[in-house]
Amino acid sequence: MTVGIVLQSSTSLVVVGVAVLASFGMAWALGASSNSPPFAPAVGANALPTMRAAFFIGVFAALGAVAQGGSISQTVGQDLIDGVSITPLAAAAALLTAAAFIAVGVRTGYPIPAAFATTGAVVGAGLSLGGAPAFDTYTRLASFWIAVPFVSATIAYGTATLLRRDDIPEEVGVPALAGLVGAILANVRLAVFPGPEGQGTLAGFVSRRVGSGPELVGGYDVVSVVVSLVFGAVVFLALRRRMQASVDAGIRGFLIGLGAVVAFSSGGSQVGLATGPIEPLFDSMGTPAVLLLGLGAVGILLGAWMGSPRLLQAVAREYSQLGVRRSIAALIPGFIIAQVAIALGIPISFNNIIISSVIGSGLAAGSAGTSMRKIGFTVVAWLVSLVGAGVVGFGLYWLLALVTGA
Repeated sequence: MTVGIVLQSSTSLVVVGVAVLASFGMAWALGASSNSPPFAPAVGANALPTMRAAFFIGVFAALGAVAQGGSISQTVGQDLIDGVSITPLAAAAALLTAAAFIAVGVRTGYPIPAAFATTGAVVGAGLSLGGAPAFDTYTRLASFWIAVPFVSATIAYGTATLLRRDDIPEEVGVPALAGLVGAILANVRLAVFPGPEGQGTLAGFVSRRVGSGPELVGGYDVVSVVVSLVFGAVVFLALRRRMQASVDAGIRGFLIGLGAVVAFSSGGSQVGLATGPIEPLFDSMGTPAVLLLGLGAVGILLGAWMGSPRLLQAVAREYSQLGVRRSIAALIPGFIIAQVAIALGIPISFNNIIISSVIGSGLAAGSAGTSMRKIGFTVVAWLVSLVGAGVVGFGLYWLLALVTGA
């Protein structure tokens, strides 16, 4: 009897250890593969050396993971399956499945969206565990995922069109885009500001400190709107002054800054894919959420430093063909959509956003410049990854439960 209890306890510890290691390994893979696009334009434009870009990717993505990753982690760990809590064994099965699909995508040259693979794997493992489908969550995710390519392409098209207009000087158009990014940044939810679910915004923080004033549309008050406009204006004027001294230096500086905020957003939107499946385990132990996000952040940081330089070079070559301005048009939707997804707690694929943005920015020049055949294969690969990961996750959990007696 005692021996059986000891063996069962030892097995449980091993399963927990495997789940935590799988989560860390998944974070490493995300850092190595999913966070390269933000700085690829700067590398392609020779504005930043590859190794320095890899360093920045790791730092900013890790900061984003800790500051913004909570909502995505909760969705992946708690909202995809009803009726049961994801166990360490189910988490291990889901993470191993998702990592395998991502590895296959890298090997075949058709990047598998980590969001799709992880979502499918968690759902599959959860159903095998005895849970019920969370149809409301699935509807919300599907609606957002379907809308992303169209919204991303539209924003990229509009941005590229603005940058190509002869009647708008670059010294005005590019700083105007930077000012828009700055105004949005003032409304980005960060863990350093108190607010709903532990995250608030700079605009909201200032509003609460000095008094909100009359409420306007969408819950925004006068003070928060003024703070957003002032923050955007400061960014606009700073970049405009730099571009008046040197247009090329100003644009390259904007590329680096834009890469930083997109990498930050990428870390915030991706870390939950690694930490979400083991969040119920940490919750049951009463461990602060920031420690779990910190684990994911370290994995992303190391993955970016160790694995991203090679991929960064490959992606940079593609961006160098796009040109600096079209690269800007391709990255801005990534920042905007990622922040919306984080606010809504929806896991997203940066591959989905970037490919759609490249197509949209290409249409502004009269050609998408992208193989429609490869797009078709990529879409099929995405669908196969979502459904296939669910099937494999279901079977792998069943097999592991059979072997371990869980």
